[in-house]
Amino acid sequence: MTGCSRETPSDAGTPTVARATPATPQALPADPATPWFTNVVAGSGLSFTHRSGASGRFWLPEMESGGVGLLDIDGDGWLDVFCVDGGSLDPQRPTAPAHRLYRNLGGWRFQDVTATSGLACPSGYGMGCTVGDYDGDGRDDLYVTQVGSNRLYRNRGDGTFEDTTARAGVAAGPFGTSAAFVDLDQDGDLDLMVVNYVRWSQSAEMECFSDGGRRDYCSPRNYNAPAPTVLFRNRGDGTFEEVTAAAGLDRAYGNGLGVATGDFDHDGRLDLFVANDATPNQLWLNRGGWRFEDDAPLRGCALNSMGIPRAGMGVVAIALGQGGWLDLFVTHLVGEGNGWFRNQRGLFVDAVTRDGPMTGSLPHTGFGVCAADFDLDGLLDLYVANGRVRLGASPAGGTADPYAEVNSLRRGLGDGRFAVVLPEGGTERPLEATSRGVAAGDLDNDGAPDLVVVNRDGLVHLLRNQAAGDRSWIRLDLVGRPGLSPRNAMLRLDSGSGVQWRGNHPNEGYCSSGDPRVHFGLGAARSARLTVRWADGSSEDFGMLEARRPHRIEAGRGKPAPGAFDW
Repeated sequence: MTGCSRETPSDAGTPTVARATPATPQALPADPATPWFTNVVAGSGLSFTHRSGASGRFWLPEMESGGVGLLDIDGDGWLDVFCVDGGSLDPQRPTAPAHRLYRNLGGWRFQDVTATSGLACPSGYGMGCTVGDYDGDGRDDLYVTQVGSNRLYRNRGDGTFEDTTARAGVAAGPFGTSAAFVDLDQDGDLDLMVVNYVRWSQSAEMECFSDGGRRDYCSPRNYNAPAPTVLFRNRGDGTFEEVTAAAGLDRAYGNGLGVATGDFDHDGRLDLFVANDATPNQLWLNRGGWRFEDDAPLRGCALNSMGIPRAGMGVVAIALGQGGWLDLFVTHLVGEGNGWFRNQRGLFVDAVTRDGPMTGSLPHTGFGVCAADFDLDGLLDLYVANGRVRLGASPAGGTADPYAEVNSLRRGLGDGRFAVVLPEGGTERPLEATSRGVAAGDLDNDGAPDLVVVNRDGLVHLLRNQAAGDRSWIRLDLVGRPGLSPRNAMLRLDSGSGVQWRGNHPNEGYCSSGDPRVHFGLGAARSARLTVRWADGSSEDFGMLEARRPHRIEAGRGKPAPGAFDW
């Protein structure tokens, strides 16, 4: 069966579950007095300004750089912020990236602790990052992707990090973008996948021009040099073994930019999705025994409904159908529109609907993307970081940056329907920049997800959530046990607001990593029942949880619930 079909209104094949009552589709203007977000970066101490190093040579990596990671570096319960810098690729004036780490002091105040953190990077050109506890000591570690050698930093637990790249054996290359920690063999240790863009070097560069005849950045098609995704197996002793070829991931190449992980076919094993730029996407289905097959062409998520590859940038795996099946929302190039691959029991349909999550995206080029319930009404919303990669026939107006665009915010209405929030981006004054990585997380621990956006050659945006009002919420900190990682657990939450599903996979979007804790909005509900399906296939019922507070959910502490999930 091929996947070049178009979505129909039918949701045949999706399990029937209770849903929150949807609202009527419409554009939703934000009240200027109460915007969804307020940019509070001024005076916060979060002073990161990304540098692409652009000097008129139009090196390809300059246009793709910029990621952000949220992690708790010292275990104090506050999310800290790591921002990925580019540097300079000019062989006459090479400059190492100046990545920055900011400790969250509370009260929307941050302290630059880079100098004492051990995160200095001596070489390479920065692209993105991912966060995960690769050594099982209970602390968030950090992996940074670059052009050149990537870097793995082990968290010592005191606010400092150790560069363990060489010992761990995960330098990889040649042009790392997004990455993810995921336990692919269910042994309790997080393995690592690294997406690569193209096999690029300064000597391979060429001159390209915009539609208006001006010198500009090239398309990846110009290089005809797609790169493979690299896969590392965690040995459990602090080192990794590269298993790319043995696992079969060398059989399909692409211009990789985004990554999402999850059990997309409900066979009990975790799979990998790679969003590729101008080449077919890949869905690496886990067959067990460290064997993977790219089933995207047969499953329907390699190409659009016309059989054409799009420019895939960022991606999130979200259960929009509220049946536990993970859909794929992918950001794309201007004129293509962002894409929604709707999961119908393991087969995907390129869903083109009047009020779907791609609504209003044609004029923009999307990169980073976050799915979160920003207004805490029990329905997922979408935030997309936009920014051009080509100048086009005429200059863009509004800012001195010809690649700048306004970001997008879509409010979830239920049943896979969304509405445009105006003004664009949900701020009182639209923010124009060439945005790349974005991460959602509860930075002030008030129960509502906030945002950090990294902008190419611009100051970071620190967006405080103002949309939640007095609605209820629950925040969950999942804890595994020996031999079981909490990553990629599937959560079902039942409340008066309906049924909600979340996957625990913060390593997604574009070159970024979000809050490692799982958030739910509850509307007016005062409590909710939680059921968790762990990555090893076991299920537990944790009973009714009180709203408006965080909960620590430990594997093995719930009531066994073998029949709670239908797979």
